[in-house]
Amino acid sequence: MARLTGEGRRFLFLQGPHGPFFVQLGALLRSAGAEVWRVGFNRGDQAFWPGQGFIPFTEAQENWPDLLADLLERHRITDLALYGDTRFIHAEAVAQARRRGICVHVFEEGYLRPWWVTYERDGANGNSRLMGLSIDAMRRALENCDTDIVDAPAHWGDMRQHVFYGALYHAWVLFANRRFRGFRPHRALNVRDEFRLYLRRLLSMPLHAMERRLATWRIRTGGFPYHLALLQLEHDSSFQMHSPFRTMTEFLAVCIEGFAKGAPRHHHLVFKAHPLEDGRTRVKHDILRLARRAGIADRVHFVRGGKLAGLLNHARSAVTVNSTAAQQVLWRGMPLKVFGKAVYDKPEFVSTQPLDAFFAAPTRPDRRAYKDYRQFLLETSQLPGGFYSAAGRRQLLRQVVDLMLLPQDPYTALIDGTAAPRQQLRLVN
Repeated sequence: MARLTGEGRRFLFLQGPHGPFFVQLGALLRSAGAEVWRVGFNRGDQAFWPGQGFIPFTEAQENWPDLLADLLERHRITDLALYGDTRFIHAEAVAQARRRGICVHVFEEGYLRPWWVTYERDGANGNSRLMGLSIDAMRRALENCDTDIVDAPAHWGDMRQHVFYGALYHAWVLFANRRFRGFRPHRALNVRDEFRLYLRRLLSMPLHAMERRLATWRIRTGGFPYHLALLQLEHDSSFQMHSPFRTMTEFLAVCIEGFAKGAPRHHHLVFKAHPLEDGRTRVKHDILRLARRAGIADRVHFVRGGKLAGLLNHARSAVTVNSTAAQQVLWRGMPLKVFGKAVYDKPEFVSTQPLDAFFAAPTRPDRRAYKDYRQFLLETSQLPGGFYSAAGRRQLLRQVVDLMLLPQDPYTALIDGTAAPRQQLRLVN
């Protein structure tokens, strides 16, 4: 068996999750014998990559393709590592890497969130290889696996650290970004507004928690059947790049119209906001406005962020664009309707009914098919741990370096029968 080594590998890192995960990953790759560089596009990137291998990109974004081509050639890059694959700088890098035969390592939030992260080759979400894999193909790959299905923890792994590192990152960009005058955020808001939103979100967490507990209590003690609409961040890449909607308001209108038309008159509709919803879109206001217009304001509720498990345990069904939270819906065997491209959108367990018919009498998923699908993910692209907490990073780093150094991507390795045994999830306080 060939020795696992980074010798001869030359990694170029682009933008990663807020916090120290990428710099710690780079250090481990160096200790394995690889050479590692990181391109930084702003002062926040630089703050989280102190020391060797930092390459500042201080020019206008229009110059990125030419500079990138020069970097790939000059450093003889063999591997590209990035977080998310749809923002301009990353999409351009993935395209150039593919033309040159460079291995692309893509990190994302876990498909089986909250206590996993996603590691894939070449693309994630709507660009993932999972989009073209059938349940039958996954079952054939699992024939020689003997792993028990792992329960999904009913909590978010490291939310406070996520918000803290986001606020710190945007503070660096806001107050110390003079060197990077050509930096252009991949989102519509400017850096100053992003920082304000992160800071306001951090300071208002106690107040929001009280509001959330009260709304949840009213729903759980209301005695009415209800359906859940799982909301996402309007600026999130999955919503922007892999959904049929331009704005969250469009999705809200479709949900409320379908519910008003098809749901039994004693059923209610609960909109569950994303845990990182920060007020840049007027979600609550739009829900109330649309519900009044449809004449169902007394049957529509809004819950601001928080844990999903308590609401899911009593819901009749769920609808979403393409939220990863839908995996918790399917794990519970609940009916699910999706509108966008999603790695879990398989005919065996996602409803194909029109929305009004779904709210009237939703079809249930094939739980056996979903369990096989979920086990396939746990054996391949889903790694226990997290990007933001120290404990989560330690757990993640124990596995991901070996996976990056292997010649095959996780899916191919399992399908071909060459995958190594995977570490099981263990929650520790």
